This record gives sequence, C-alpha cells and structure tokens, in this order.
Amino acid sequence: MSTSLSTSSDNTDIRPLMSCFPSGVSVVTALGTDSAPRGMTCSSLASVALDPATLVVCLRTAGPTLRAALDSGRFAVNLLDERARAVSDLFASGATDRFERAEWRLPLGAGGPHLTGAALAVADCEVTQAVEVGDHTAVFGRVTGVTLPDAGEPLLYGRRRYARWSVATSPLAEAAAEVPLSPALEGDTRVGSRL
Repeated sequence: MSTSLSTSSDNTDIRPLMSCFPSGVSVVTALGTDSAPRGMTCSSLASVALDPATLVVCLRTAGPTLRAALDSGRFAVNLLDERARAVSDLFASGATDRFERAEWRLPLGAGGPHLTGAALAVADCEVTQAVEVGDHTAVFGRVTGVTLPDAGEPLLYGRRRYARWSVATSPLAEAAAEVPLSPALEGDTRVGSRL
C-alpha cells in the first residue's frame, strides 16, 4: 500500500523519504570563538571529492555548531561506533552539558573535538565553502587528517531506528537476505491485504 504525501513544494516533509535511506551516524564538532566545544549529531554527510579530499556535512543553520565551524574555519566529523548510540542521542538532544557527559580530546591540529571511545573514525576538515539551503547549511570541508582506531564497527540509522553493523552483516542476517520472496508476494502490487 503506498501513501501519497503533500506535493506542495513549500512544505513537503521529506523526513519519511530520508528515513528509507539508512546511513551511518556522525557527530560534527567544532570550537567556538570562546574556545568552548560545540557539536551535533549528523547523518547528512557525503564524500564530495577524492582530490582534494572533500566532505560535505549539512548542519542546522540556526545551531551553534554551524556558527563555531564557520567562525573557526574548521570542524571534525566523528563517525560513531555501533556501541555509541547513547552519544548519538546525547548530541541530538538539546543538552547544554553534552561535552561534560562525553569523553573527548582535542589533538594538536584537530578541526574539532575527537569523541574518544565513541568514534570509529575521525576526519579533521577545513571549511572551503558553505551554502545555506533553508533551515540547513551545507558545509564543504577539505580533509586535513583522518584518525582510524584499531577496531570497531559503524552505527547505522534508518527508519528512525538504530542498527549495529555487526548484526546487519552477520551470517544469519546474510542468510535471511538470500531467502527469496514467495511467488505470491514478489511483485504483488495489490492495495488490499488478506493478512
């Protein structure tokens, strides 16, 4: 059964669409002009170019993390480990004490705080461009360094739920994915259901 959503270009809610596109979870961090750390959970992240190595993150335009990244000209992308759901939730909340409740450090030359223990990998970036689009701003960053810890698996998010990479790629999950749909369901486009 399909559901049609609003088609008005001014107020179409794309969140249901984007929930169908699972992604990894990151926390983008930066230092404000007052040297205080800022950060927010972000799943809007993409690789733009390999040469020069460039990422784009989409940050809330009215948020302090964007302001800190633009003012300092730098930011860090902390890709979260699958065990870091609590850190993701913390940085998605309005909690003002998030950096007091999360373990972090600021290595020499870092673009922003590194969330030690929660990050699977960290990219330090220099802002090269920012484009405001509605309530978010796309911030392009040239990657100046990458930190990769020895082990870990990524945290996933889709359908407004978290998933663990190690579970999603386990032999049992792979075997379940290989089971074909029954002929009665495969390609069935009927609106009604007898279940």
